[in-house]
Formats: sequence, C-alpha cells, structure tokens
Amino acid sequence: MDRLLKAELQTSLLQAFGRSGGGCISPGQSYETDRGRVFVKINGKAQARTMFEGEMASLDAIQQTNTLRVPKPIKVIDLPGGGAAFAMEYLEMKSLSKYSAKLGDQVADLHLYNQKLGEKLKKEEKTVGKGAGLNEPQYVDKFGFHTVTCCGYIAQVNEWQSDWATFFVRHRLQAQMDLIERDYGDKEAGELWSQLKPKIPEMFCDLEIVPALLHGDLWAGNVAEDDSGPILFDPACFYGHSECELAIAMMFGGFSSSFFSTYHSKIPKAPGFEKRNKLYQLFNYINHWNHFGTGYRGSTLNVMRKLLK
Repeated sequence: MDRLLKAELQTSLLQAFGRSGGGCISPGQSYETDRGRVFVKINGKAQARTMFEGEMASLDAIQQTNTLRVPKPIKVIDLPGGGAAFAMEYLEMKSLSKYSAKLGDQVADLHLYNQKLGEKLKKEEKTVGKGAGLNEPQYVDKFGFHTVTCCGYIAQVNEWQSDWATFFVRHRLQAQMDLIERDYGDKEAGELWSQLKPKIPEMFCDLEIVPALLHGDLWAGNVAEDDSGPILFDPACFYGHSECELAIAMMFGGFSSSFFSTYHSKIPKAPGFEKRNKLYQLFNYINHWNHFGTGYRGSTLNVMRKLLK
C-alpha cells in the first residue's frame, strides 16, 4: 500500500501520523508527504471508485463557489486487490462549536450561489455584448448533477430534470424504495409508499424552486471547524431544493439554534416548510434503513403515515 501511495502521490516521504480516522463507510489515515500533509480514505467495495469520484467532483463543485471551506481533492487511486483510495488535503479539524452561526451563514451562501449567478446572467443579457465567458461559472437551470454521487455507499442517479418534485421522487425516494422492495419485500412500506407517491407534487404547488448546489449529506458528522472557521467534508452534491439540505441536519442533532437562525435570516422558511421537511427526512430514514437495517423501519413508516394525514 505504501509503495502504491508513494508512486501515485509522487512522494518519497510517506509517514503516517495521528490516529486513523474516517467515517463508518471508509476508514482513513493521515500522512506526511514531500508536498505537505494528506488524508487518504480507503474502501474495498467494488463501487469504491464511483463513490470517491463522486466525492471528488462534489468537493470541486463546492470549492468553485468560494462559499465554504472543504478539503482540496487530490486523486482517486485504484487498489490492486479491488476497491479504491481517495487522497485529499489534510485539515486539522475539531468539533463544530465556535463557528456554528458562521456555518449557517456560509451554507446559505452556498445555496444562494446558483440563484445569484442566474440573476447576474439576466442583468448581463440586457447589456449588449455581455454574457458569461467560457471560464466563468455557468448558471444551472435543472436539478441533478453531472456525475453519480453516493450518500453512504448507495449510488445516486443524478440525471438532470427540469422539475424538482420529479427529480426527488424518481431519483431519491423511488430509488431507495426499490432497494427496500428488493431486500425486504416489506408489504406495509410498499402500500404506504403507493398512497404517498401521487400526493407529493401537491407539496410543491405555488413554490418557485431555483436549483441550489447542496452538500447532500449535511449531518453533524460531516461538519467541523479549525481556528479560521467552519469546514465541510464527505459531500454527495447535486442541484436541488435548498430545504432538502436541512432535513438530516435537523434529524440527528449536532447543530445549534444559531446555525438555523443565521441560515434562515438569509433564506426564510417558505409556506409548507414543516411538511416538506418531513418528506425530506423520509429520504434519510429510508436511506438509513437501506444502510443499517430494520432499526429504521418504524421511523420510516411513521413519517409516511404523518405525511398522509
């Protein structure tokens, strides 16, 4: 492994330091190299390259907005025995505490970034000869992403759609429910879903949704800070409804009230927010059921029932 990393990272020095880290999906290790410190995540699954390429594209996308700090991605490396490794910039991180409000502010900026690009484009179209240059960021007018990303280890199709409800039902909820059907054949879950699915578009009536670049997995385990401010990592980006991002942040704790109040001072809650928040939480409960088993079945069915009332 060391020999492979030295060759791929073009370094003669490769010295592990600190404790091994990473999440429940991919363990990781920090190294000293000729070019500074790096963090390397490793995963032996067959889909590891897909996971890491999606993460790399996501880190690039967030970085290009200049709204939030994320580790700079370096390289995805195939492992000889199968699986892949992902090298990125090493950041000295500690738990989010001091910069919770600042993170709320910056997440709102991330979500508003594409909308502001669109507004700028409209202004420039009124000026003869003006328009976005080839190297300038391009406004995105659809929902999706240019590549597959993984929430956990489950690959998510991000095929572009012009309608948000269509995208969310097809590529998030239905995709997850298909896995439940395949792995559990849960009759009650299937019946509740068949009743709920046709009602979902009603939740988006009279709501104008501008595609927002989302981190895609904004729970407390994927946020941190250093002395200079907040840091995000482990993204699974796509362009979606900004509200969708807040569901998992509200489900599992770890975010102070200052995070939400600062965020909503820039992006106020739209009418129907609470019900849509339950819908977005439903995705996360089903995703957890698919990852971690039937401990999340009860929560999934309860949310479906509440949404059907």
